[in-house]
Amino acid sequence: MEGKGSSLVHLLVIILSLVAFGFAIAAERRRSTGTFIQDETTNRTYCVYSSDIATGYGVGSFLFLLSSESLLMGVTKCMCFGRPLAPGGNHAWTIIYFVSSSMTFLVAEACIVAGAKKNAYHTKYRDMIYARNFSCESLRKGVFIAGAVFVVATMILNEYYYMHFTKATNQPAHKPKHASSNVGMTGYA
Repeated sequence: MEGKGSSLVHLLVIILSLVAFGFAIAAERRRSTGTFIQDETTNRTYCVYSSDIATGYGVGSFLFLLSSESLLMGVTKCMCFGRPLAPGGNHAWTIIYFVSSSMTFLVAEACIVAGAKKNAYHTKYRDMIYARNFSCESLRKGVFIAGAVFVVATMILNEYYYMHFTKATNQPAHKPKHASSNVGMTGYA
Protein backbone atom coordinates (compact mmCIF):
# COMPACT_ATOMS: atom_id res chain seq x y z
CA MET A 1 0.00 0.00 0.00
CA GLU A 2 3.06 2.23 -0.28
CA GLY A 3 2.31 5.43 -2.18
CA LYS A 4 -1.47 5.09 -1.96
CA GLY A 5 -2.04 8.12 0.24
CA SER A 6 -4.39 8.67 3.11
CA SER A 7 -7.82 7.12 2.64
CA LEU A 8 -9.29 9.90 4.77
CA VAL A 9 -7.97 12.56 2.39
CA HIS A 10 -9.35 10.64 -0.60
CA LEU A 11 -12.72 10.28 1.10
CA LEU A 12 -12.95 13.93 2.23
CA VAL A 13 -12.03 15.27 -1.21
CA ILE A 14 -14.68 13.08 -2.83
CA ILE A 15 -17.38 13.93 -0.27
CA LEU A 16 -16.74 17.68 -0.35
CA SER A 17 -16.70 17.67 -4.15
CA LEU A 18 -19.90 15.66 -4.40
CA VAL A 19 -21.65 18.02 -1.99
CA ALA A 20 -20.46 20.95 -4.14
CA PHE A 21 -21.80 19.11 -7.18
CA GLY A 22 -25.16 18.58 -5.45
CA PHE A 23 -25.44 22.25 -4.53
CA ALA A 24 -24.62 23.28 -8.11
CA ILE A 25 -27.35 20.99 -9.47
CA ALA A 26 -29.81 22.29 -6.86
CA ALA A 27 -28.91 25.88 -7.81
CA GLU A 28 -29.64 25.11 -11.46
CA ARG A 29 -33.01 23.61 -10.62
CA ARG A 30 -34.01 26.56 -8.39
CA ARG A 31 -32.92 29.45 -10.61
CA SER A 32 -34.94 32.62 -10.20
CA THR A 33 -37.52 33.37 -12.86
CA GLY A 34 -39.27 36.66 -13.39
CA THR A 35 -42.86 37.44 -14.25
CA PHE A 36 -44.40 40.71 -15.43
CA ILE A 37 -46.68 42.57 -13.03
CA GLN A 38 -48.70 45.60 -14.12
CA ASP A 39 -49.39 48.03 -11.30
CA GLU A 40 -52.78 49.57 -12.17
CA THR A 41 -52.49 52.53 -9.78
CA THR A 42 -49.12 53.85 -10.96
CA ASN A 43 -49.24 52.34 -14.47
CA ARG A 44 -45.80 50.79 -14.01
CA THR A 45 -44.73 47.40 -15.21
CA TYR A 46 -42.15 45.57 -13.18
CA CYS A 47 -40.75 42.11 -12.62
CA VAL A 48 -41.40 39.93 -9.64
CA TYR A 49 -38.84 37.18 -9.16
CA SER A 50 -39.25 33.84 -7.52
CA SER A 51 -37.16 32.98 -4.47
CA ASP A 52 -33.44 33.65 -4.43
CA ILE A 53 -32.51 30.23 -3.02
CA ALA A 54 -30.33 29.39 -6.06
CA THR A 55 -27.84 32.06 -5.03
CA GLY A 56 -27.46 30.40 -1.63
CA TYR A 57 -26.99 27.02 -3.28
CA GLY A 58 -24.38 28.53 -5.58
CA VAL A 59 -22.48 30.02 -2.63
CA GLY A 60 -22.67 26.67 -0.84
CA SER A 61 -21.27 24.90 -3.91
CA PHE A 62 -18.48 27.47 -4.12
CA LEU A 63 -17.54 27.00 -0.46
CA PHE A 64 -17.58 23.19 -0.54
CA LEU A 65 -15.42 23.06 -3.67
CA LEU A 66 -13.06 25.62 -2.15
CA SER A 67 -12.84 23.48 1.00
CA SER A 68 -12.05 20.38 -1.04
CA GLU A 69 -9.31 22.15 -2.99
CA SER A 70 -7.90 23.81 0.15
CA LEU A 71 -7.76 20.47 1.95
CA LEU A 72 -5.87 18.83 -0.89
CA MET A 73 -3.48 21.75 -1.39
CA GLY A 74 -2.86 21.87 2.36
CA VAL A 75 -2.05 18.16 2.53
CA THR A 76 0.20 18.23 -0.53
CA LYS A 77 1.58 21.66 0.37
CA CYS A 78 0.79 22.84 -3.16
CA MET A 79 3.52 20.53 -4.40
CA CYS A 80 6.03 23.33 -3.66
CA PHE A 81 6.96 22.68 -0.05
CA GLY A 82 7.69 19.50 1.86
CA ARG A 83 9.41 16.41 0.55
CA PRO A 84 10.78 16.65 -2.97
CA LEU A 85 9.22 14.53 -5.64
CA ALA A 86 11.28 11.66 -6.95
CA PRO A 87 12.12 12.02 -10.64
CA GLY A 88 10.27 9.76 -13.01
CA GLY A 89 6.83 9.13 -14.42
CA ASN A 90 4.92 9.89 -11.22
CA HIS A 91 6.64 13.28 -10.96
CA ALA A 92 5.54 14.18 -14.48
CA TRP A 93 1.97 12.94 -13.93
CA THR A 94 1.80 14.86 -10.65
CA ILE A 95 2.63 18.10 -12.44
CA ILE A 96 0.18 17.39 -15.27
CA TYR A 97 -2.67 16.59 -12.86
CA PHE A 98 -1.83 19.54 -10.61
CA VAL A 99 -2.04 22.03 -13.49
CA SER A 100 -5.15 20.37 -14.95
CA SER A 101 -7.01 20.23 -11.65
CA SER A 102 -6.10 23.85 -10.90
CA MET A 103 -7.49 24.96 -14.26
CA THR A 104 -10.74 23.02 -13.89
CA PHE A 105 -11.07 24.29 -10.31
CA LEU A 106 -10.81 27.91 -11.49
CA VAL A 107 -13.35 27.35 -14.28
CA ALA A 108 -15.78 25.60 -11.90
CA GLU A 109 -15.53 28.37 -9.33
CA ALA A 110 -15.93 31.03 -12.03
CA CYS A 111 -19.09 29.38 -13.39
CA ILE A 112 -20.59 28.99 -9.93
CA VAL A 113 -19.75 32.53 -8.79
CA ALA A 114 -20.98 34.04 -12.06
CA GLY A 115 -24.21 32.07 -11.81
CA ALA A 116 -24.78 33.08 -8.19
CA LYS A 117 -24.04 36.74 -8.95
CA LYS A 118 -26.27 36.87 -12.01
CA ASN A 119 -29.05 35.04 -10.17
CA ALA A 120 -28.84 37.51 -7.27
CA TYR A 121 -29.23 40.51 -9.56
CA HIS A 122 -32.90 41.38 -9.95
CA THR A 123 -34.64 44.30 -11.54
CA LYS A 124 -37.02 46.00 -9.12
CA TYR A 125 -38.86 48.59 -11.19
CA ARG A 126 -38.50 49.62 -14.79
CA ASP A 127 -40.96 51.85 -16.67
CA MET A 128 -42.27 50.55 -19.96
CA ILE A 129 -42.01 54.08 -21.33
CA TYR A 130 -38.20 54.16 -21.03
CA ALA A 131 -37.42 50.52 -21.73
CA ARG A 132 -37.49 48.97 -25.15
CA ASN A 133 -37.88 45.22 -25.40
CA PHE A 134 -38.71 45.02 -21.74
CA SER A 135 -37.99 41.61 -20.30
CA CYS A 136 -37.57 40.01 -16.93
CA GLU A 137 -34.00 38.86 -17.25
CA SER A 138 -33.00 35.71 -15.47
CA LEU A 139 -30.00 33.48 -15.36
CA ARG A 140 -29.36 31.56 -18.57
CA LYS A 141 -29.88 27.82 -18.32
CA GLY A 142 -26.75 25.75 -17.92
CA VAL A 143 -24.43 28.09 -16.01
CA PHE A 144 -24.65 26.08 -12.80
CA ILE A 145 -24.62 22.84 -14.83
CA ALA A 146 -21.34 23.88 -16.43
CA GLY A 147 -19.98 24.57 -12.95
CA ALA A 148 -21.20 21.14 -11.79
CA VAL A 149 -19.47 19.41 -14.71
CA PHE A 150 -16.21 21.16 -13.88
CA VAL A 151 -16.66 20.26 -10.20
CA VAL A 152 -16.72 16.57 -11.16
CA ALA A 153 -13.72 17.03 -13.48
CA THR A 154 -11.84 18.77 -10.66
CA MET A 155 -12.68 15.95 -8.25
CA ILE A 156 -11.38 13.28 -10.64
CA LEU A 157 -8.21 15.21 -11.47
CA ASN A 158 -7.60 15.93 -7.78
CA GLU A 159 -7.82 12.24 -6.97
CA TYR A 160 -5.28 11.36 -9.66
CA TYR A 161 -3.07 14.27 -8.58
CA TYR A 162 -3.05 13.07 -4.96
CA MET A 163 -2.45 9.46 -5.98
CA HIS A 164 0.56 10.31 -8.17
CA PHE A 165 1.82 12.86 -5.63
CA THR A 166 1.96 10.26 -2.86
CA LYS A 167 3.66 7.77 -5.17
CA ALA A 168 6.24 10.38 -6.18
CA THR A 169 6.98 11.42 -2.59
CA ASN A 170 7.12 7.88 -1.17
CA GLN A 171 9.23 6.41 -3.94
CA PRO A 172 12.94 6.45 -3.12
CA ALA A 173 14.97 8.81 -5.21
CA HIS A 174 16.76 6.92 -7.96
CA LYS A 175 20.46 7.58 -7.69
CA PRO A 176 22.50 6.54 -10.70
CA LYS A 177 25.34 4.14 -10.00
CA HIS A 178 28.56 5.36 -11.44
CA ALA A 179 30.96 2.56 -12.16
CA SER A 180 34.64 3.27 -12.12
CA SER A 181 35.87 4.66 -15.36
CA ASN A 182 37.98 2.51 -17.65
CA VAL A 183 39.64 5.52 -19.18
CA GLY A 184 42.87 6.40 -17.44
CA MET A 185 44.09 9.93 -17.05
CA THR A 186 47.76 9.13 -17.37
CA GLY A 187 49.80 9.52 -20.51
CA TYR A 188 51.16 6.63 -22.53
CA ALA A 189 54.70 5.77 -21.64
